[in-house]
Amino acid sequence: MEEFHKVRRLPPYVFEQVNHLKAAARARGADIIDLGMGNPDLPTPASIVDKLCEVVRDPRTHRYSASRGIPGLRKAQANYYARRFGVKLDPDTQVVATLGSKEGFANMAQAITAPGDVVLCPDPTYPIHAFGFIMSGGVIRSMQAEPDESFIRALERGVRHSIPKPLALILNYPSNPTALVASLDFYKDVVAFARKNDLIILSDLAYSEIYFDGNPPPSVLEVPGAMDCTVEFTSMSKTFSMPGWRMGFAVGNERLIAALTRVKSYLDYGAFTPIQVAASAALNGDGADIIEVRETYHKRRDVMVDAFARAGWAVPAPAASMFAWAPIPEQFRHLGSLEFSKLLIEHADVAVAPGVGFGEHGDEFVRIALVENEHRIRQAARNIKRFFASNGAQSGDVVPLRA
Repeated sequence: MEEFHKVRRLPPYVFEQVNHLKAAARARGADIIDLGMGNPDLPTPASIVDKLCEVVRDPRTHRYSASRGIPGLRKAQANYYARRFGVKLDPDTQVVATLGSKEGFANMAQAITAPGDVVLCPDPTYPIHAFGFIMSGGVIRSMQAEPDESFIRALERGVRHSIPKPLALILNYPSNPTALVASLDFYKDVVAFARKNDLIILSDLAYSEIYFDGNPPPSVLEVPGAMDCTVEFTSMSKTFSMPGWRMGFAVGNERLIAALTRVKSYLDYGAFTPIQVAASAALNGDGADIIEVRETYHKRRDVMVDAFARAGWAVPAPAASMFAWAPIPEQFRHLGSLEFSKLLIEHADVAVAPGVGFGEHGDEFVRIALVENEHRIRQAARNIKRFFASNGAQSGDVVPLRA
């Protein structure tokens, strides 16, 4: 049976192959340590849950909600941006609540993309950054992911060699999957280029509060003039350990926010009102919950880097995010990230995300998510150490996959 047009534009979902192996291994009784999906294991703070329970008892909150977010929630997000970034937002025209940043990106793509529009997108990157536009009829031109001087040169090439001229540029720092962090000076250069070349900037800032050994990651909207061409997406999933609540935001340029709001008005009625009220309370809090989440990931990062190094796998310490972007050990690199990930499940009972799922330039890496406690991370390292030892550190001795 012939596939539908939009489905044909999507490649096979790489992570589905890993998920199938995980399920099969668990069915055999294996204790899989899952460092693959970025699914926070920390509980949502009790104060947020309590607020949800309080509000949900009011039957008036059980009706349809507001697609763009209730006024108190949009105001809370505007106040957060003022405190955290020094950015002034109008909650009525420059803030819209989304069902997570992923939904926001996909609906923004629908709102602004005409068939054949070119979008500049880092590779590797989180899949929705590219496939939201592909599903909307756009064309992706891949760029490097490193936020340095060569990024601007790549931008110049992208504009010079793309027909039609690119519509938009995707930014994602701290990055999923690479954990790269951008500086405010970098954002200044990008904004200047975007304004000169009439480019829309779409910035994914979902990991703004998960940072470690340095200054808090900036927002591109801190740059003067960025509001003329930029929308930024944030999420409460990681910051407040609320992944299942599906609460995020898009903020920035009024014209772009209006386009997103209009599309959303046809597609959803917004998140359940008690969730929005609880999210407002979280954003208006004293920040203690954010600090606790950050410190937990910091400890896990340090344990992972140390334990994996002892196992014979040198993993660079990420400066931010809840992920490590780990080069595949040399003796396994020829296999590629998908086959190496399969081997870890089959022979080490450890699941990671194959880098190729984030773009072709990610195939020499895997993404390790810090979503297990410190004890489980150390156990994963011991399992991997035994797996490496059983292969004698020789690429030709790699054990085959089970049939």
